[in-house]
Amino acid sequence: MCGIVGYLGNQEAASILINGLKRLEYRGYDSAGIAVLNDHHINMAREVGKIRNLEDSLNGHLPVGSVGIGHTRWATHGQPSKENAHPHMDGSGNIALIHNGIIENFSTLRKVLEKKGHTFKSDTDTEVIAHLIAELYTDNFEQAFRDALLQLEGTFGLAVITMYDPDKIFVARKGSPIVIGVGEDEFFVASDVTPLVPFTRNVFYLEDDEMAIVSRSGIITKTIFNKPIEKTVEQITFDVEDMDKAGYDHYMLKEIFEQPSTILDTMRGRLLREEGLVKLGGLAEMEDLLVNADKIYITASGTSWHAALIGEYLIEEYCRIPVEVEYASEFRYRNPIIKGKEVVIAISQSGETADTLAALREGKHKGATVLGIVNNVGSTIARETDAGVYIHAGPEIGVASTKAFTSQVTALILITLMIARKRYMSVVQGKQLIDDLLSIPEKVQRILDQNETIKEIAKAYKDERNFLYLGRGFNFPVALEGALKLKEISYIHAEGYPAAEMKHGPIALIDENMPVVFIANKDAIYDKIVSNIEEVRARKGRVICIANEGDTKIAKYADHVIYVPETWQALSPLLTVIPLQLLAYHIAVLRGCDVDQPRNLAKSVTVE
Repeated sequence: MCGIVGYLGNQEAASILINGLKRLEYRGYDSAGIAVLNDHHINMAREVGKIRNLEDSLNGHLPVGSVGIGHTRWATHGQPSKENAHPHMDGSGNIALIHNGIIENFSTLRKVLEKKGHTFKSDTDTEVIAHLIAELYTDNFEQAFRDALLQLEGTFGLAVITMYDPDKIFVARKGSPIVIGVGEDEFFVASDVTPLVPFTRNVFYLEDDEMAIVSRSGIITKTIFNKPIEKTVEQITFDVEDMDKAGYDHYMLKEIFEQPSTILDTMRGRLLREEGLVKLGGLAEMEDLLVNADKIYITASGTSWHAALIGEYLIEEYCRIPVEVEYASEFRYRNPIIKGKEVVIAISQSGETADTLAALREGKHKGATVLGIVNNVGSTIARETDAGVYIHAGPEIGVASTKAFTSQVTALILITLMIARKRYMSVVQGKQLIDDLLSIPEKVQRILDQNETIKEIAKAYKDERNFLYLGRGFNFPVALEGALKLKEISYIHAEGYPAAEMKHGPIALIDENMPVVFIANKDAIYDKIVSNIEEVRARKGRVICIANEGDTKIAKYADHVIYVPETWQALSPLLTVIPLQLLAYHIAVLRGCDVDQPRNLAKSVTVE
């Protein structure tokens, strides 16, 4: 993986490819390259590092041609290097290929091809595909392409150009997303819609084991088994402006500050305040199944897994349905017990996360009702689940998720209220929850207004090497998320724990060099949190508290306090996470880190 872009039309391809790759930078990558086909040969350029390195190497001399492919690579097989960067070619230089995914049998294929005289220039699994197609080619390139696909084991999103059939792009997908854009006498290929938005809003998505042949006369779609299929063109719903920084220094900061709007957008049109009800159109046909479920599994990865934990607290507390939260990467392999009345909810910002997609397929295979909570309309998870909820957070460009997290939590609150009102929650309680939920965007804004104060606090901690984050109840998952944000973008080691678990091991780490972040809301266990803070102070630990406005007591226990408005405890994660996002952001910026594209990370993890 990580980013694919392709162009066939009447314009020069190279600049379109490079600009498309720039719009894919948010996915994370370590090298970049393009290949452009003209009447005589395929011109290729590749460089390690940022796309600007690729541009510098070209020095304004872009390859000429109106058919081309480009790629940003996130290393899986072979270290980041110019030789391992995509595109890759066969030995004759007549085939150029880019690839997202992992070919699991590449080593076996490579040995077979080497015995047949093929010489490889890289350590990648991708180069093997180009040589395999070349080996199979006689006089029909499409046939060779399909025959090669049938020999591949693993996952792939592929785009290929060739001198053997020069006015075409051959595209295929199995487990790694591919979207095709349809313009006026021009066509686009990409791994997601962001490179396509400046040119067209008309797109369609390939499903697993499907391929497309893009030519000047149109697009032919079929399965890799050569069965013709019809695809439905869909409309991209967001604008180019949604993907700009809008004057902010970083996408991440912009997305943090968008949360009053994105939380509201997740709720918009879904609340029936007078009845204390929630109407989720995407779940209308599944509502009774949810209400009567024997058990709910929620499966996710990373930040989405932390949102899932909050969902567990919500659903068990207010709906009294057992919930189990599973790492998607474990759920898919551990043979979960599913008897038929279980519901599996898959959460993914991109809707393409490989582990989460595999987990939902496992749940579906075992007979569960499978639902999705996703951001990207038309994503694979959205298409493969029985029903679901879009969070409507808009494009999230920063690799470290922020606004998607709060929108996911908001969606889980809506699902909880929908179920609870049919089980145990009264109309009065439903109305109270809705009123409190509607007040959240304004309260988030009040926290964002403290941005400069939080930046000053960050200055005192930017050189630390370790952090602990502690919370209880609904805010234990927030502690996990706060720690994840810090380690993702600042490269400071950080861990989150339930506050009471500190004395069962982590307390051994605490001294004057260990900052500890406490989420200390005024609630039923507030005094317990204060006791945990005292334990840290007794060992000279430095304390940062997230506390409620009006708490005059907490300041005497903490080195720094960031205040958040009060709300119903079940909604508090939507507020307490905001200062932790800002704290991580400012610490990372002060350390000189690339907060939008942290090292080693990819936005959409489409491989195991």
